Amino acid sequence: MSETVSDSSQPIQLDENRRRITLPSGPLQDPWETPLEALDVSDSRLYQQDAWRPYFERLRRDDPVHFTADSPFGPYWSITRHEDIRHVESHHEVFSSFPTIAIGDSPEGQYIENFIAMDPPKHEQQRKTVAGVVAPRNLVKLEPVIRGHVEDILDGLPDGGEAFDWVDRVSIELTTRMLATLFAFPFEDRRKLTYWSDISIGSPETTGMDEGFSAEEVQAGLNDMATTFMGLWAERAAAEPDPNGATDLITMLAHGEDTRDMIQRPLEFLGNIMLLIVGGNDTTRNSISGGVMALNQFPEEYDKLRADAGLIPNMVSEIIRWQTPVLHMRRTLKSDYEYAGRQMKAGEKVVMWYISGNRDEDVHEQADRLIIDRSTARQHASFGFGIHRCMGNRLAEMQLRVVWEEIHKRFRFIEVTGPERRLKSNFIRGIRGLPVRVHRH
Repeated sequence: MSETVSDSSQPIQLDENRRRITLPSGPLQDPWETPLEALDVSDSRLYQQDAWRPYFERLRRDDPVHFTADSPFGPYWSITRHEDIRHVESHHEVFSSFPTIAIGDSPEGQYIENFIAMDPPKHEQQRKTVAGVVAPRNLVKLEPVIRGHVEDILDGLPDGGEAFDWVDRVSIELTTRMLATLFAFPFEDRRKLTYWSDISIGSPETTGMDEGFSAEEVQAGLNDMATTFMGLWAERAAAEPDPNGATDLITMLAHGEDTRDMIQRPLEFLGNIMLLIVGGNDTTRNSISGGVMALNQFPEEYDKLRADAGLIPNMVSEIIRWQTPVLHMRRTLKSDYEYAGRQMKAGEKVVMWYISGNRDEDVHEQADRLIIDRSTARQHASFGFGIHRCMGNRLAEMQLRVVWEEIHKRFRFIEVTGPERRLKSNFIRGIRGLPVRVHRH
Protein backbone atom coordinates (compact mmCIF):
# COMPACT_ATOMS: atom_id res chain seq x y z
CA MET A 1 0.00 0.00 0.00
CA SER A 2 1.64 3.23 -1.08
CA GLU A 3 0.94 6.78 -0.11
CA THR A 4 2.23 10.03 -1.56
CA VAL A 5 1.85 13.64 -0.54
CA SER A 6 1.69 16.40 -3.11
CA ASP A 7 3.98 19.41 -2.78
CA SER A 8 1.19 21.70 -1.66
CA SER A 9 1.55 24.49 0.87
CA GLN A 10 -1.94 25.92 0.47
CA PRO A 11 -4.00 26.42 3.63
CA ILE A 12 -6.93 24.16 4.37
CA GLN A 13 -9.94 25.12 2.26
CA LEU A 14 -13.16 24.42 4.12
CA ASP A 15 -16.41 23.47 2.47
CA GLU A 16 -18.01 26.79 1.51
CA ASN A 17 -21.47 25.25 1.29
CA ARG A 18 -22.23 25.78 4.97
CA ARG A 19 -25.94 25.83 5.59
CA ARG A 20 -28.68 24.73 7.92
CA ILE A 21 -29.24 21.13 6.98
CA THR A 22 -32.26 18.88 6.74
CA LEU A 23 -31.64 15.55 8.42
CA PRO A 24 -32.68 12.41 6.49
CA SER A 25 -36.22 11.12 6.87
CA GLY A 26 -38.08 8.15 5.49
CA PRO A 27 -36.68 4.61 5.51
CA LEU A 28 -33.01 3.92 6.10
CA GLN A 29 -30.85 2.89 3.16
CA ASP A 30 -30.60 -0.83 2.49
CA PRO A 31 -26.89 -1.45 3.17
CA TRP A 32 -26.64 -4.29 0.64
CA GLU A 33 -28.87 -2.96 -2.15
CA THR A 34 -27.80 0.70 -2.14
CA PRO A 35 -25.17 1.43 -4.81
CA LEU A 36 -21.82 1.55 -3.07
CA GLU A 37 -21.06 5.09 -4.18
CA ALA A 38 -24.34 6.27 -2.60
CA LEU A 39 -23.83 4.57 0.77
CA ASP A 40 -23.87 7.22 3.53
CA VAL A 41 -23.05 6.24 7.10
CA SER A 42 -23.44 9.78 8.44
CA ASP A 43 -27.20 9.26 9.04
CA SER A 44 -27.56 9.66 12.82
CA ARG A 45 -30.62 7.41 12.84
CA LEU A 46 -28.31 4.43 12.24
CA TYR A 47 -26.89 4.92 15.72
CA GLN A 48 -30.12 5.89 17.45
CA GLN A 49 -31.68 2.67 16.10
CA ASP A 50 -28.48 0.62 16.60
CA ALA A 51 -28.70 -0.41 12.93
CA TRP A 52 -25.15 0.48 11.80
CA ARG A 53 -23.41 -2.93 11.72
CA PRO A 54 -24.18 -4.14 8.17
CA TYR A 55 -23.33 -0.75 6.67
CA PHE A 56 -19.79 -0.90 7.97
CA GLU A 57 -19.51 -4.60 7.24
CA ARG A 58 -20.09 -3.80 3.59
CA LEU A 59 -17.68 -0.87 3.55
CA ARG A 60 -14.88 -2.85 5.24
CA ARG A 61 -15.36 -5.64 2.73
CA ASP A 62 -15.94 -3.70 -0.48
CA ASP A 63 -14.57 -0.17 -0.09
CA PRO A 64 -12.70 0.46 3.16
CA VAL A 65 -11.50 3.91 2.02
CA HIS A 66 -14.87 5.12 0.78
CA PHE A 67 -15.92 8.46 -0.70
CA THR A 68 -19.45 9.76 -0.17
CA ALA A 69 -20.00 12.59 -2.61
CA ASP A 70 -23.37 13.74 -1.28
CA SER A 71 -24.50 13.83 2.34
CA PRO A 72 -26.18 16.37 4.62
CA PHE A 73 -22.67 17.18 5.89
CA GLY A 74 -21.10 17.55 2.47
CA PRO A 75 -18.65 15.16 0.75
CA TYR A 76 -16.43 13.05 3.00
CA TRP A 77 -14.13 10.02 3.06
CA SER A 78 -14.90 7.08 5.37
CA ILE A 79 -11.99 5.15 6.92
CA THR A 80 -13.42 1.90 8.24
CA ARG A 81 -10.59 -0.61 8.87
CA HIS A 82 -8.45 -0.66 11.98
CA GLU A 83 -5.09 -0.42 10.17
CA ASP A 84 -6.26 2.49 8.02
CA ILE A 85 -7.52 4.40 11.06
CA ARG A 86 -4.08 3.98 12.64
CA HIS A 87 -2.49 5.31 9.45
CA VAL A 88 -4.58 8.48 9.40
CA GLU A 89 -4.04 9.09 13.12
CA SER A 90 -0.27 8.68 12.80
CA HIS A 91 0.08 11.17 9.91
CA HIS A 92 -1.08 14.37 11.55
CA GLU A 93 1.19 16.35 9.24
CA VAL A 94 -1.25 15.46 6.43
CA PHE A 95 -4.54 14.89 8.26
CA SER A 96 -5.29 17.99 10.32
CA SER A 97 -7.54 18.17 13.36
CA PHE A 98 -8.30 21.81 12.57
CA PRO A 99 -10.94 23.21 12.59
CA THR A 100 -13.16 20.47 14.05
CA ILE A 101 -13.26 16.77 14.87
CA ALA A 102 -16.96 16.34 13.99
CA ILE A 103 -18.17 15.39 10.52
CA GLY A 104 -20.22 18.56 10.05
CA ASP A 105 -18.95 22.11 9.73
CA SER A 106 -20.37 24.94 11.78
CA PRO A 107 -23.08 26.58 9.65
CA GLU A 108 -21.72 30.00 10.63
CA GLY A 109 -18.12 28.96 9.94
CA GLN A 110 -17.16 29.82 13.52
CA TYR A 111 -15.51 27.25 15.74
CA ILE A 112 -14.89 27.12 19.46
CA GLU A 113 -11.19 26.29 19.73
CA ASN A 114 -9.80 23.51 21.91
CA PHE A 115 -6.62 21.48 21.89
CA ILE A 116 -8.15 18.35 20.38
CA ALA A 117 -8.89 20.43 17.26
CA MET A 118 -5.38 21.86 17.12
CA ASP A 119 -2.23 20.67 15.40
CA PRO A 120 1.33 20.82 16.77
CA PRO A 121 2.87 22.73 18.38
CA LYS A 122 -0.09 24.41 20.09
CA HIS A 123 -1.80 21.05 20.69
CA GLU A 124 1.09 19.71 22.75
CA GLN A 125 1.53 22.95 24.68
CA GLN A 126 -2.05 23.00 25.92
CA ARG A 127 -2.44 19.25 26.40
CA LYS A 128 0.64 18.90 28.61
CA THR A 129 -0.64 21.62 30.95
CA VAL A 130 -3.59 19.52 32.09
CA ALA A 131 -2.07 16.06 31.59
CA GLY A 132 -0.83 16.03 35.19
CA VAL A 133 -4.32 15.47 36.54
CA VAL A 134 -4.27 11.97 35.01
CA ALA A 135 -0.62 11.23 35.71
CA PRO A 136 0.01 7.93 37.54
CA ARG A 137 0.75 9.62 40.88
CA ASN A 138 -2.56 11.45 40.75
CA LEU A 139 -4.52 8.36 39.70
CA VAL A 140 -3.26 6.67 42.88
CA LYS A 141 -4.81 9.54 44.87
CA LEU A 142 -8.04 9.45 42.87
CA GLU A 143 -8.76 5.71 43.15
CA PRO A 144 -9.96 5.77 46.79
CA VAL A 145 -12.07 8.85 45.97
CA ILE A 146 -13.67 7.02 43.05
CA ARG A 147 -14.24 3.91 45.14
CA GLY A 148 -15.92 5.90 47.88
CA HIS A 149 -18.32 7.46 45.39
CA VAL A 150 -19.06 4.08 43.78
CA GLU A 151 -19.76 2.46 47.15
CA ASP A 152 -22.12 5.27 48.12
CA ILE A 153 -23.98 5.17 44.80
CA LEU A 154 -24.37 1.39 44.64
CA ASP A 155 -25.39 1.06 48.30
CA GLY A 156 -28.16 3.59 47.67
CA LEU A 157 -29.82 1.69 44.81
CA PRO A 158 -33.36 0.36 45.27
CA ASP A 159 -33.87 -3.12 46.72
CA GLY A 160 -36.77 -5.51 46.47
CA GLY A 161 -36.94 -5.85 42.72
CA GLU A 162 -37.77 -2.18 42.10
CA ALA A 163 -36.76 -1.09 38.59
CA PHE A 164 -34.87 2.17 38.07
CA ASP A 165 -32.87 4.00 35.41
CA TRP A 166 -29.26 2.82 35.57
CA VAL A 167 -28.07 5.72 33.41
CA ASP A 168 -29.36 8.38 35.78
CA ARG A 169 -28.72 6.65 39.11
CA VAL A 170 -25.27 5.21 38.37
CA SER A 171 -23.63 6.19 35.07
CA ILE A 172 -24.42 9.91 35.16
CA GLU A 173 -24.11 10.25 38.92
CA LEU A 174 -20.64 8.70 39.09
CA THR A 175 -19.19 10.58 36.12
CA THR A 176 -20.67 13.85 37.36
CA ARG A 177 -19.15 13.36 40.79
CA MET A 178 -15.78 12.67 39.21
CA LEU A 179 -15.98 15.75 36.99
CA ALA A 180 -16.76 17.83 40.06
CA THR A 181 -13.67 16.36 41.73
CA LEU A 182 -11.41 16.99 38.73
CA PHE A 183 -12.54 20.62 38.42
CA ALA A 184 -12.92 21.20 42.18
CA PHE A 185 -16.42 22.27 41.14
CA PRO A 186 -19.15 23.09 43.71
CA PHE A 187 -20.48 19.62 44.51
CA GLU A 188 -24.09 20.69 45.00
CA ASP A 189 -24.16 22.06 41.43
CA ARG A 190 -22.50 19.03 39.82
CA ARG A 191 -25.47 18.11 37.62
CA LYS A 192 -24.85 21.31 35.68
CA LEU A 193 -21.75 19.59 34.31
CA THR A 194 -23.87 16.80 32.84
CA TYR A 195 -26.27 19.28 31.28
CA TRP A 196 -23.46 21.34 29.79
CA SER A 197 -21.91 18.18 28.35
CA ASP A 198 -25.23 17.17 26.79
CA ILE A 199 -25.71 20.50 25.01
CA SER A 200 -22.06 20.59 23.87
CA ILE A 201 -21.76 17.30 21.98
CA GLY A 202 -23.32 18.36 18.71
CA SER A 203 -26.17 19.76 16.70
CA PRO A 204 -28.10 18.73 13.57
CA GLU A 205 -25.51 20.60 11.49
CA THR A 206 -22.41 19.04 13.05
CA THR A 207 -23.34 15.50 14.17
CA GLY A 208 -26.97 14.95 13.18
CA MET A 209 -27.91 15.20 16.85
CA ASP A 210 -31.55 16.05 17.41
CA GLU A 211 -32.26 16.02 21.14
CA GLY A 212 -34.74 18.85 21.28
CA PHE A 213 -32.42 21.56 22.61
CA SER A 214 -33.42 24.90 21.11
CA ALA A 215 -30.72 27.26 19.89
CA GLU A 216 -31.75 29.69 22.63
CA GLU A 217 -31.46 27.00 25.30
CA VAL A 218 -28.02 25.96 24.08
CA GLN A 219 -26.81 29.56 23.99
CA ALA A 220 -28.12 30.23 27.49
CA GLY A 221 -26.48 27.06 28.80
CA LEU A 222 -23.12 27.86 27.21
CA ASN A 223 -23.26 31.40 28.59
CA ASP A 224 -23.94 30.01 32.07
CA MET A 225 -21.03 27.59 31.68
CA ALA A 226 -18.68 30.33 30.51
CA THR A 227 -19.67 32.70 33.33
CA THR A 228 -19.31 29.97 35.95
CA PHE A 229 -15.89 28.81 34.81
CA MET A 230 -14.56 32.33 34.31
CA GLY A 231 -15.45 32.96 37.93
CA LEU A 232 -13.68 29.79 39.04
CA TRP A 233 -10.66 30.74 36.91
CA ALA A 234 -10.46 34.17 38.53
CA GLU A 235 -10.52 32.60 42.00
CA ARG A 236 -7.88 29.99 41.20
CA ALA A 237 -5.63 32.42 39.29
CA ALA A 238 -5.61 34.81 42.27
CA ALA A 239 -4.72 32.04 44.74
CA GLU A 240 -1.23 30.71 45.29
CA PRO A 241 -0.85 27.29 43.66
CA ASP A 242 -0.48 24.27 45.93
CA PRO A 243 3.27 23.70 46.48
CA ASN A 244 2.60 19.96 46.29
CA GLY A 245 1.15 20.34 42.80
CA ALA A 246 -2.35 21.32 41.72
CA THR A 247 -4.84 18.51 41.31
CA ASP A 248 -7.72 20.37 39.67
CA LEU A 249 -7.90 21.26 36.01
CA ILE A 250 -8.83 24.92 36.38
CA THR A 251 -5.86 25.67 38.62
CA MET A 252 -3.56 23.87 36.20
CA LEU A 253 -4.80 25.97 33.28
CA ALA A 254 -4.79 29.23 35.25
CA HIS A 255 -1.16 28.79 36.30
CA GLY A 256 0.21 26.87 33.29
CA GLU A 257 2.94 28.69 31.36
CA ASP A 258 1.27 28.05 27.99
CA THR A 259 -2.34 28.49 29.14
CA ARG A 260 -2.40 31.22 31.82
CA ASP A 261 -3.42 33.87 29.26
CA MET A 262 -6.17 31.68 27.74
CA ILE A 263 -8.80 33.66 29.64
CA GLN A 264 -8.00 36.54 27.26
CA ARG A 265 -9.28 34.35 24.40
CA PRO A 266 -12.81 33.49 25.59
CA LEU A 267 -13.72 31.10 22.77
CA GLU A 268 -10.54 29.08 23.25
CA PHE A 269 -11.07 29.03 27.01
CA LEU A 270 -14.67 27.91 26.62
CA GLY A 271 -13.68 25.31 24.02
CA ASN A 272 -11.11 23.67 26.26
CA ILE A 273 -13.51 23.61 29.21
CA MET A 274 -16.15 21.98 26.99
CA LEU A 275 -13.60 19.43 25.76
CA LEU A 276 -12.57 18.46 29.30
CA ILE A 277 -16.20 18.18 30.43
CA VAL A 278 -17.28 16.04 27.47
CA GLY A 279 -14.08 13.97 27.56
CA GLY A 280 -14.50 13.27 31.25
CA ASN A 281 -18.17 12.42 30.87
CA ASP A 282 -19.16 10.56 27.73
CA THR A 283 -16.63 7.71 27.51
CA THR A 284 -17.12 6.57 31.08
CA ARG A 285 -20.83 7.29 31.30
CA ASN A 286 -21.76 5.35 28.18
CA SER A 287 -19.33 2.50 28.83
CA ILE A 288 -20.79 1.95 32.31
CA SER A 289 -24.26 1.62 30.75
CA GLY A 290 -23.00 -0.28 27.71
CA GLY A 291 -21.31 -2.88 29.90
CA VAL A 292 -24.56 -3.70 31.69
CA MET A 293 -26.35 -4.02 28.34
CA ALA A 294 -23.61 -6.20 26.85
CA LEU A 295 -23.51 -8.64 29.77
CA ASN A 296 -27.28 -9.04 29.52
CA GLN A 297 -26.97 -9.67 25.78
CA PHE A 298 -24.22 -12.25 26.32
CA PRO A 299 -25.17 -14.05 29.56
CA GLU A 300 -22.40 -16.64 29.16
CA GLU A 301 -19.92 -13.78 29.61
CA TYR A 302 -21.72 -12.71 32.78
CA ASP A 303 -21.22 -16.28 34.02
CA LYS A 304 -17.47 -15.94 33.37
CA LEU A 305 -17.41 -12.70 35.36
CA ARG A 306 -19.28 -14.20 38.31
CA ALA A 307 -16.80 -17.08 38.34
CA ASP A 308 -13.65 -14.95 38.11
CA ALA A 309 -13.43 -11.31 39.20
CA GLY A 310 -9.84 -11.33 37.96
CA LEU A 311 -11.23 -10.87 34.45
CA ILE A 312 -12.48 -7.36 35.25
CA PRO A 313 -9.47 -5.35 33.94
CA ASN A 314 -9.57 -7.12 30.57
CA MET A 315 -13.36 -6.92 30.52
CA VAL A 316 -13.13 -3.14 30.91
CA SER A 317 -11.10 -2.89 27.68
CA GLU A 318 -13.53 -5.22 25.93
CA ILE A 319 -16.53 -3.14 27.05
CA ILE A 320 -14.87 0.03 25.73
CA ARG A 321 -14.22 -1.75 22.41
CA TRP A 322 -17.74 -3.18 22.20
CA GLN A 323 -19.49 0.05 23.18
CA THR A 324 -17.18 2.50 21.30
CA PRO A 325 -18.50 5.67 23.00
CA VAL A 326 -17.01 8.00 20.35
CA LEU A 327 -18.26 6.84 16.96
CA HIS A 328 -15.95 8.86 14.76
CA MET A 329 -13.22 11.46 14.56
CA ARG A 330 -12.76 13.74 11.58
CA ARG A 331 -9.61 15.09 10.00
CA THR A 332 -9.20 17.59 7.15
CA LEU A 333 -6.56 17.09 4.47
CA LYS A 334 -3.82 19.72 4.42
CA SER A 335 -2.69 18.65 0.95
CA ASP A 336 -3.46 16.24 -1.87
CA TYR A 337 -2.74 12.68 -0.80
CA GLU A 338 -2.82 9.23 -2.34
CA TYR A 339 -3.71 6.32 -0.10
CA ALA A 340 -4.91 2.79 -0.85
CA GLY A 341 -5.13 3.72 -4.50
CA ARG A 342 -7.50 6.61 -3.82
CA GLN A 343 -6.77 10.22 -4.70
CA MET A 344 -7.71 12.57 -1.86
CA LYS A 345 -7.74 16.34 -2.31
CA ALA A 346 -6.64 19.14 -0.01
CA GLY A 347 -9.52 20.42 2.11
CA GLU A 348 -11.54 17.20 1.96
CA LYS A 349 -12.98 15.64 5.10
CA VAL A 350 -11.62 12.29 6.27
CA VAL A 351 -13.78 10.53 8.86
CA MET A 352 -12.31 7.70 10.92
CA TRP A 353 -15.14 5.45 12.06
CA TYR A 354 -13.91 4.00 15.35
CA ILE A 355 -17.13 2.00 15.61
CA SER A 356 -16.13 0.15 12.43
CA GLY A 357 -12.45 -0.26 13.31
CA ASN A 358 -13.56 -1.96 16.53
CA ARG A 359 -15.57 -4.48 14.50
CA ASP A 360 -12.70 -5.33 12.13
CA GLU A 361 -12.52 -9.13 11.98
CA ASP A 362 -8.86 -8.92 10.93
CA VAL A 363 -8.14 -7.72 14.48
CA HIS A 364 -11.01 -9.12 16.55
CA GLU A 365 -12.56 -12.50 15.73
CA GLN A 366 -16.33 -12.62 16.34
CA ALA A 367 -16.07 -8.86 16.65
CA ASP A 368 -19.78 -8.26 17.27
CA ARG A 369 -19.68 -10.41 20.39
CA LEU A 370 -18.63 -9.28 23.84
CA ILE A 371 -15.91 -11.69 24.98
CA ILE A 372 -14.59 -10.53 28.35
CA ASP A 373 -11.39 -12.61 28.18
CA ARG A 374 -10.66 -11.61 24.56
CA SER A 375 -6.89 -11.56 24.02
CA THR A 376 -7.06 -8.55 21.68
CA ALA A 377 -9.38 -6.45 23.86
CA ARG A 378 -6.80 -3.69 24.42
CA GLN A 379 -6.20 -3.36 20.68
CA HIS A 380 -9.29 -1.23 20.23
CA ALA A 381 -9.60 2.11 18.45
CA SER A 382 -11.85 3.82 21.01
CA PHE A 383 -9.12 6.03 22.47
CA GLY A 384 -7.57 6.89 19.11
CA PHE A 385 -3.87 6.70 18.29
CA GLY A 386 -0.89 9.01 17.99
CA ILE A 387 -0.70 12.54 19.35
CA HIS A 388 -4.46 12.77 19.87
CA ARG A 389 -4.83 9.53 21.83
CA CYS A 390 -7.31 10.11 24.66
CA MET A 391 -5.51 11.86 27.52
CA GLY A 392 -7.85 10.41 30.17
CA ASN A 393 -7.87 6.80 29.01
CA ARG A 394 -6.26 5.45 32.20
CA LEU A 395 -8.69 7.38 34.38
CA ALA A 396 -11.65 6.05 32.37
CA GLU A 397 -10.35 2.48 32.67
CA MET A 398 -9.80 2.89 36.40
CA GLN A 399 -13.33 4.20 36.96
CA LEU A 400 -14.82 1.30 35.04
CA ARG A 401 -12.63 -1.24 36.86
CA VAL A 402 -13.64 0.12 40.27
CA VAL A 403 -17.33 0.17 39.26
CA TRP A 404 -17.26 -3.50 38.27
CA GLU A 405 -15.22 -4.55 41.30
CA GLU A 406 -17.83 -3.01 43.57
CA ILE A 407 -20.74 -4.36 41.51
CA HIS A 408 -19.21 -7.83 41.77
CA LYS A 409 -19.12 -7.56 45.58
CA ARG A 410 -22.77 -6.56 45.89
CA PHE A 411 -24.84 -7.94 43.05
CA ARG A 412 -25.34 -11.38 41.64
CA PHE A 413 -27.02 -9.88 38.58
CA ILE A 414 -28.00 -6.52 37.12
CA GLU A 415 -31.06 -7.30 35.02
CA VAL A 416 -32.07 -5.10 32.10
CA THR A 417 -35.86 -4.90 32.25
CA GLY A 418 -36.73 -2.95 29.12
CA PRO A 419 -35.38 -1.32 25.97
CA GLU A 420 -32.69 1.30 26.17
CA ARG A 421 -33.05 4.86 24.84
CA ARG A 422 -30.22 5.92 22.55
CA LEU A 423 -28.83 9.28 21.54
CA LYS A 424 -29.49 10.43 17.98
CA SER A 425 -25.95 11.33 16.94
CA ASN A 426 -23.27 10.13 14.54
CA PHE A 427 -20.53 11.29 16.95
CA ILE A 428 -21.33 9.95 20.44
CA ARG A 429 -22.75 6.45 20.89
CA GLY A 430 -24.82 7.54 23.84
CA ILE A 431 -27.32 5.69 26.01
CA ARG A 432 -29.95 8.04 27.42
CA GLY A 433 -31.89 5.58 29.54
CA LEU A 434 -31.62 1.93 30.67
CA PRO A 435 -34.24 0.36 32.98
CA VAL A 436 -32.78 -2.28 35.30
CA ARG A 437 -33.27 -4.04 38.62
CA VAL A 438 -30.48 -5.35 40.80
CA HIS A 439 -30.27 -8.77 42.43
CA ARG A 440 -28.05 -8.68 45.50
CA HIS A 441 -26.04 -11.64 46.79
